[in-house]
Amino acid sequence: MDHEKIFAQRVYELRKKRNMNQKELGEVVGLTAKSISTIESGLRSTTIEKLILLAQFFGVSTDYLLGLKDEP
Repeated sequence: MDHEKIFAQRVYELRKKRNMNQKELGEVVGLTAKSISTIESGLRSTTIEKLILLAQFFGVSTDYLLGLKDEP
């Protein structure tokens, strides 16, 4: 699996674990629900700043989100 697909899948899984919808996650990191949807579908990535915000919010490393490590 390539890194874009891993990133998309991990954002989706982490959001679901928190029982959040895309709009709620978007509000946390300053994105629209549509932006979260396109990230989770693998059609778009994100900025470094948003990547860091996602990692901090979910309590995981950026390496985990990007598929460079399997341990959160």
